[in-house]
Amino acid sequence: MALALIVALPFIGMILPLLAERIGRSACSVATALAPLLALILLLSQQSRVFAGEVLRIRLDWLPALGLNLSFRLDGLGFLFSLLILGIGLLVILYARYYLSKKEPMGRFFAFLLLFMGAMLGVVLSENLLLMLMFWELTSLSSFLLISFWSGRTDARKGARMALAVTGGGGLALLAGILLLGHIAGSFELSRVLAAGYAIRAHELYPLALVLVLLGVFTKSAQFPFHFWLPHAMAAPTPVSAYLHSATMVKAGVFLLARLYPALAGSEWWFYLVSITGLVTLLVGAAMALFQHDLKGLLAYSTISHLGLITLLFGLDTRLAAVAAVFHIINHATFKASLFMAAGIIDHETGSRDMRRINGMWKYMPHTAMLAMVAASAMAGVPLLNGFLSKEMFFSETLNLHMLGSFNWVIPAGATLGGVFSVAYSLRFIHDVFFNGEPINLPKYPPHEPPRYMKVPVEVLVFLCLLVGIVPAYTVAPLLAAAASASLGGELPVYSLAIWHGFNLPLLMSVIALLGGVLVYSCRQPLFRWYVGLPSMDAKLLFERGVVLLARGCAAVTGRLESGSLQHYLGLLLGSAFVVVILGLGPLPQLAGPLALAPIDGMAALGLGILALAALATVVFHRQRLVSLLMLSVVGLMVALAFARYSAPDLALTQLSVEVVTIVLLMLALFFLPAQTRAESSSIRGLRDFVLAVGSGVMVAILVFAVLTRPYDSISGYYLANSLSGGGGANVVNVILVDFRGFDTLGEISVLAIAGVGIYAMLDGLKLFQPGVDTAGRSWARDRHPLILATLSRVLLPMALLISVFTFLRGHNLPGGGFIAGLITAVALILQYVASGVQWTQSRLPLNYHRIAGCGVLVAGFTGLGSWLFERPFLTSSFGHWHIPLIGDIELASAMLFDLGVYLTVVGATLLILANLGKLTQEKAGQEVL
Repeated sequence: MALALIVALPFIGMILPLLAERIGRSACSVATALAPLLALILLLSQQSRVFAGEVLRIRLDWLPALGLNLSFRLDGLGFLFSLLILGIGLLVILYARYYLSKKEPMGRFFAFLLLFMGAMLGVVLSENLLLMLMFWELTSLSSFLLISFWSGRTDARKGARMALAVTGGGGLALLAGILLLGHIAGSFELSRVLAAGYAIRAHELYPLALVLVLLGVFTKSAQFPFHFWLPHAMAAPTPVSAYLHSATMVKAGVFLLARLYPALAGSEWWFYLVSITGLVTLLVGAAMALFQHDLKGLLAYSTISHLGLITLLFGLDTRLAAVAAVFHIINHATFKASLFMAAGIIDHETGSRDMRRINGMWKYMPHTAMLAMVAASAMAGVPLLNGFLSKEMFFSETLNLHMLGSFNWVIPAGATLGGVFSVAYSLRFIHDVFFNGEPINLPKYPPHEPPRYMKVPVEVLVFLCLLVGIVPAYTVAPLLAAAASASLGGELPVYSLAIWHGFNLPLLMSVIALLGGVLVYSCRQPLFRWYVGLPSMDAKLLFERGVVLLARGCAAVTGRLESGSLQHYLGLLLGSAFVVVILGLGPLPQLAGPLALAPIDGMAALGLGILALAALATVVFHRQRLVSLLMLSVVGLMVALAFARYSAPDLALTQLSVEVVTIVLLMLALFFLPAQTRAESSSIRGLRDFVLAVGSGVMVAILVFAVLTRPYDSISGYYLANSLSGGGGANVVNVILVDFRGFDTLGEISVLAIAGVGIYAMLDGLKLFQPGVDTAGRSWARDRHPLILATLSRVLLPMALLISVFTFLRGHNLPGGGFIAGLITAVALILQYVASGVQWTQSRLPLNYHRIAGCGVLVAGFTGLGSWLFERPFLTSSFGHWHIPLIGDIELASAMLFDLGVYLTVVGATLLILANLGKLTQEKAGQEVL
């Protein structure tokens, strides 16, 4: 349970900062830190087992038929990322306490931060890939809330929308890729997917699955050409940038590369797609970082470059390269988070992030300057700092490449060039910000050191950069070994974390990078002039134009399809169905199958004849609304009788109940409409409708004939065989609704409740005045509520309710159930409204139909959740037999509670609609129609 609690704690703790904000800012930050601190303690309590190579797992079945389970795993890789998420998260909470102004809603900010933290923990600790994908999408949504936290700024809103669009689109591709992986491996459980690596790579769908998964990875980790969203996400508050865009969210993509490495790596597809993308991203990000004037812009592009470096390492597809990638993930998180925090301090104290203005900060904030310079040196790969060690491993692995033949030199050369630019933009960060003269026109002058505890998170991270760089074997080695071993899925290769490896080619590449970076930075002025002369390309502008063009295209298509004509919509629907059926039946060698049609007896033929005549009469008299409604009711009655004739009593009862409710609803609606409608369709449209109607009828007849004359296997046999033994009920239809397909029913009653509330909202407050006479000039009856009807309805009410209860209780074994019983109750109650009026009825039955419908959905939902208490899948029913003295043996089933939720929802939603229709029409005296 510790794993599930680690993931759940940030979600549970979201309410604490919202409550503690009223006490004070310090109380709010302390309350926020409680959940991640407890989660971190739980995580560290598992350290010894994880470092020993043990994989901790927990599993709770949720939707096993779909392969979706609440299963989590903790191995070395998950431990590493959880440590980064929780550890850096706690530092960011402390930092944000002093960064956010007093006017900003700190509680809401911290609630969003904890939401993101929980989502990231779910990503890195999920054992089930579908569950991981749910958390993956939640990271996109929560990051959208954090990036747009300053919602009054247009750059924040647009940056958040761009990030959500790009990462959300990649998430859709990832969903398709995961579905393919699950199909190939036969499971969505990560353990089985990783074990099926050979089968996955040998499968014909492997290239497609790989491309789809990589699209999700590349969009999340800002790889070229999807890198453009990350710099524009810098409009977020700096604590968000330090957390999401350096240590956690953008690491989700490379985490997935590390996690799926045993299953997907080891092919030419993997090498070319991953390594080339990583190399291009490394170079583009490094080059663009040098030319940024915004301090956070420089750090954003440097983040893109380092993410490209990590991706390139995984793409090199050697075991030592994967170890180097994991090592650089650790190092990058520490020095980049500290750099973003330092940038936030400078912005906080100067009011500007423009490096052309914030010069000479060493004079005003030497402590912050020293911390930032050490972190920037680690980013540049200076010896005795953590960045140097992983870059040495990176350079070494690029030299062991043999996949490109005579072009093997390309990747080492590109890696060295990326190192040159890394040193150059790190030098610019140090020199332009902390030296280079005096500050120019700062909004806040003179700048000074921030509050003491605002620097503590930066000090902790910089100290880690030094500690890992100087004594790696005594600090990061066990964590790196556990994480890399979990990523590789086997034994680790031989590697060394020694600071000095002697004079070799990787050292020469490091020296070239350092000297070349100094040279490039010294020539920065002509480079800046050259860069200014390049054609401008604003990614945000291009994205916004793309969104506008897409919206216009959608509006044009929608405008052609949505004409506002019901005839047009039905024509498109029937025409499309006609084409689909023709395409489906076309390949058949003959229309008739080997089976003979069953004979039709005289009663069935009579019923079908009446049904056809009633349907025809409905069409013929459709302009006389009352007559057509009566004919339509005959159609419904005959359909119900057909169900009863062919051994479907439950469907017959449901059809009759629905028919009564529908006719009452239409009768109430007809009150507001003229008794007759004018002829509006032209002869051409009438001919079109006639052709569509005849064609649809012929199409359905042909389709039914083709199906009925062929043998087919139905799932009904399974339901018949397992209804009593598996669901505890002899009424197969009811057992299907409340047990076998209970999840569908839960969704349907939720939609019904939402529809009822929506219709009520549309009707609420709408007042229509009743005319004094009908269209023929005859006065309406003065007696709205005839005495005989009112008296009989009051007598019928308890009888109807008794029948409703009887129908509900017998539903699990005999025709009936919650849906039918709910409709009977609704009809009985609406009869009171019709017979005695709204005011009279509501004064005696003061029922809140909103609450009834809502309680119905909750009862059904909590019944499903109750299954989890017994470690069963969601909505799994249970039943048993008990002996009660004086009564005898009875059967009780948990599905009855679910059926009760269906009953309440049907009653509440139906009465919300019908009872409020009677309030619409009022005379001048203010009396309602019902």
